[in-house]
Amino acid sequence: MLYYLSQILWDDFTILNIFSYHTVRSGGAMVTAFLVSLLIGPKVLDFLRALKIGQFIKKDHVEDLHEKHKSKAGTPTMGGLLIVLATLISLALWSTWTNRLFLIAVCVLFAMGMVGFLDDYIKLRRKHNDGLSARAKFGGQFLVGTVLGIVLVLNPIANGPGTFSTDDVLDWGRLHYLLEGPHIESIDIALDKEYLDSENFSWTDGETLTFSQKNSLLTKLNVNQSSFNSILTDIEKDSEVKRLIREFENNESPVALSRLNRILLEQQHPSILKRSHRDIHTKVAVPGFKDRMIPLGWMYVPFVIIILVGTSNGVNLTDGLDGLAAGASVVSIAAFTALAYVVSRADWSSYLFVTYIPEASELTVFGAALLGAGMGFLWFNAHPAEVFMGDTGSLALGGVLGAMAILTKQELLLPIVGGLFVIETLSVIIQVGSFKMRGKRVFRMAPIHHHFELLGWSETKVTIRFWILALMFALMSLATLKLR
Repeated sequence: MLYYLSQILWDDFTILNIFSYHTVRSGGAMVTAFLVSLLIGPKVLDFLRALKIGQFIKKDHVEDLHEKHKSKAGTPTMGGLLIVLATLISLALWSTWTNRLFLIAVCVLFAMGMVGFLDDYIKLRRKHNDGLSARAKFGGQFLVGTVLGIVLVLNPIANGPGTFSTDDVLDWGRLHYLLEGPHIESIDIALDKEYLDSENFSWTDGETLTFSQKNSLLTKLNVNQSSFNSILTDIEKDSEVKRLIREFENNESPVALSRLNRILLEQQHPSILKRSHRDIHTKVAVPGFKDRMIPLGWMYVPFVIIILVGTSNGVNLTDGLDGLAAGASVVSIAAFTALAYVVSRADWSSYLFVTYIPEASELTVFGAALLGAGMGFLWFNAHPAEVFMGDTGSLALGGVLGAMAILTKQELLLPIVGGLFVIETLSVIIQVGSFKMRGKRVFRMAPIHHHFELLGWSETKVTIRFWILALMFALMSLATLKLR
């Protein structure tokens, strides 16, 4: 709302222009979501208590653990509603609701939250700790992942580079001649300033020059229409070229034109410029390698499903101690919020060799709002917890965490960012596998946070130490960006 208000009134009130900046709106969204959580939190807790939505503590085969947790029986659950409500209220104030990636993230938050809500609601009705069957819960997660995967394959969120860097150039002499010629007025290029100065290039505006947004590069090269059609014919089988032409014709997208110009330049001057990645939206970047990508095509859909199911269940399994899942989720979401800002900037993404996602800037606002809501929920969920997030919160947070990894094209960075959730999930897999194959348990109890409880660690100590691990994993993930 504030963004649109600034667009309408900024001629008369120039100070409102600050609401057009993503950084300002991200900060505002985080603080607002946190304050909203604190304000409506007590009312939400009273509402849940009135409905008698309390946690049922199952008496497991481990008597010691039941003794530790039996006092939590009756604590309101389904507190994930507070996270979702605070996030949406904050976003209504600070975000723009026309951004594709933002809308996708909101839909995943709502859809995965609904799967968790159904699970919690059935537990309430049955007055038992068993909600949706494993098959039904997995089916809901599978459906959300399938829809998201198909949407992303059919509606690409990322183009290949519309710029070229020093590493892309094969023949500097010919490039120098090409750029110095009178037939080109502007080219999108990211050459380091030292080289520009040393070669006496004529531009004075620094490190980056941009494509013309009105005429194609081939027009600048004085290529006649027949030659232009001939070149297009040569690459018309390229699915990305077809899509870019259609996108530019329908929306006059400058991003599509920039990318198309890069492809046409590669086609006309293959001895000067390296061929860039095609259909980058269905390829997965390998952390640590600047040019290594795994092409998946339509297999990207099951890949998305695996990510969404894995992350939502990972957070769900971690949600066993006061504040544990909420705190770890906040750390991971903060990391992906920072990544969203990085990949939304052409200069930073070019420097760090990560895929440029122009629309990801709004994900920083979304992530910041969710971050504030998560911290607000943690205010009530800290030990001793006044409310539990339930599956409503854990599936929503896990789904959004996976979605942000996908929407920032940092899918393979997710196991590092969410390293704690990976450990929790693996501990369950190892425990179940070992018991079925060997008849023996590896841990005293899984997930692994209960193992440490049974070793004598206090609940608070387990939680804080696991938060430290989550923070270390998040910092490690951001450090890998420079390894490229």
